[in-house]
Amino acid sequence: MINSLVHSLPLIFFFYGLAFFCMGLAITLEVGRSKAENEFAWALVPLGWFGLVHGAHEWFEMCYVIQCMLYGSPTYNFIAELRLVMLTGSFFLLLSFSFRLIVGRNRGRLALYLLLIPAAVWLAGMLMALPFTAESLTAADVFTRYSLAIPGSILAAWGLVLQNRRFSRAGMTSFGWDVLLAALAFLIYGAVGQVFSNASRLFPSNYLNAAVFETWFGFPIQLLRAGTACMVTVFIIRSLRSFEVENALRMEQMRAEMLHHTVQAQETERQRIARELHDQTGQTLTALGMGLRGLSEALRSNPERAAQRAQKLESLSAAGMLELQRIVSGLHPPQLDDLGLLPALRWYVQDASERFGLQIQLQSAAHLPELSPEVKITLYRIAQEAITNAIRHAQAKRITVQVEIIDEILVLVVEDDGVGFDPVRTAANPKGQPCWGLMGMQERARLIGGLYTLDSRPGAGTRVSIEVDPAGTQDTVQLEGELYG
Repeated sequence: MINSLVHSLPLIFFFYGLAFFCMGLAITLEVGRSKAENEFAWALVPLGWFGLVHGAHEWFEMCYVIQCMLYGSPTYNFIAELRLVMLTGSFFLLLSFSFRLIVGRNRGRLALYLLLIPAAVWLAGMLMALPFTAESLTAADVFTRYSLAIPGSILAAWGLVLQNRRFSRAGMTSFGWDVLLAALAFLIYGAVGQVFSNASRLFPSNYLNAAVFETWFGFPIQLLRAGTACMVTVFIIRSLRSFEVENALRMEQMRAEMLHHTVQAQETERQRIARELHDQTGQTLTALGMGLRGLSEALRSNPERAAQRAQKLESLSAAGMLELQRIVSGLHPPQLDDLGLLPALRWYVQDASERFGLQIQLQSAAHLPELSPEVKITLYRIAQEAITNAIRHAQAKRITVQVEIIDEILVLVVEDDGVGFDPVRTAANPKGQPCWGLMGMQERARLIGGLYTLDSRPGAGTRVSIEVDPAGTQDTVQLEGELYG
């Protein structure tokens, strides 16, 4: 039995390395894909690298075992030194994961400082292990496991217990159980799997080592390490699903906030309309009423004066109608329903250019395909929002609006030559609230099945692009309310 397990060591090392390598690959891909910004994702980054490096180390160990089986143990082999370097690096990464998980992201610098303590201990031990003879390399391997692997695994278990409490407070108890079982596996991996190392002159490896473990339990210590590695891998990968759940919860929260913001924007818009109607249109109607009363009296006493007053009242009435048309057009331009998207954009571009004294140019295709009312109003509002942002925030001197058909895809582009900004930093203001104008454009594009793209950087202007398939926008949902950034 023992002999068969000894001859199976290369296979054990292969699956041992495969388990950790798969864990590292899964963590690296998932953290990069989900772009999670919580403390757990931040702490998992060095654990992902630990899995990749330590998995590769076990494969090098496999090669070394195969070489010893075929040709005997060499007096000097560069693979042994490379194994030691990879082993040391992987356990430093494990310690980094542990310290990050324990101290938290807000004290990330402290996690770096704490890493200096085991580094100093390990370096002092390595200086005593020189020169790198075969016996010294074995002692260095053992000391590395004692000084880095054992505390790293125990601290990782502690950190995962703390993460279990965080999951419990967040109502994600199933993921809490996953990290708790991973903590148990790490505890066994360090407190048992690394204590029974290779036999060397270092205490207690001269009494507790891999050969003693195999005598006591009948199987090599590498099998226990491989088993705990598989446990760690399974439960850590299971816990990665928490990113999707957390992202979904965050999106629901943002949608709720957006809905609340939409209602607020509607009320603000109604207040603005009521104020304009009262201050401008209401005053015009009041002046017309008073003028008509005076006109009836002037008709009897002074017909010539009555004619002059009638001309003034006509001018006042025309001005009131223009003001009312401006308010109505601001709410929903009639050109959009009567003439289509391009005439509505042309009217808005001309009006904004005259009001703000900017050079705003519309470049468009000769004809556009038939668009649903939802798509027309959505594209119009996105262009309106992008132009408004460029006027308010970008200090732009020139704004270009392009509407064209490329490979049967309708493309709307609003580009300015303003100061630009960093989209990542501007996505949330210092108080942590999202930038509703940018989110509103993105949400509108999503509701009509469009692709929203924002390109900007400081000093290089801003480019907002929306791509929509006119043939695939029949079943769209209209976003109620207006979102202003």
